[in-house]
Amino acid sequence: QVQPVESGGGLVQAGGSLRLSCAASGRTFSSANMGWFRQAPGKEREFVAAISWSGNTYYADSVKGRFTISRDNAKNTVYLQMNSLKPEDTAIFSCAIHKYYRPPKGTWERQDEYDYWGQGIQVTVSS
Repeated sequence: QVQPVESGGGLVQAGGSLRLSCAASGRTFSSANMGWFRQAPGKEREFVAAISWSGNTYYADSVKGRFTISRDNAKNTVYLQMNSLKPEDTAIFSCAIHKYYRPPKGTWERQDEYDYWGQGIQVTVSS
């Protein structure tokens, strides 16, 4: 059973930074495509960023230039560096593993294309 586990969330002031980590074990991590999603209060869960096994990255427009996704295969961990945080970034952030080794075009943002999810971690940005 694969279970991604997030860490690094918390409370930060607007303009500050946080780095989230997602550790995933139980499979060949180096060949896994990983994604970050978030769900703000009263809103649907949305795509944030993704990284392929080869290191290609994908971002939602709302976080481009502020967030950076990266991976360390030696540590079986994916990171989400979040800078210039805004109150509207407040959400529960979850990482997930994509179903496919070579994701079809346009599926990086689709939640139903990810089959293993972490429990999520709270990020709160105060104004």
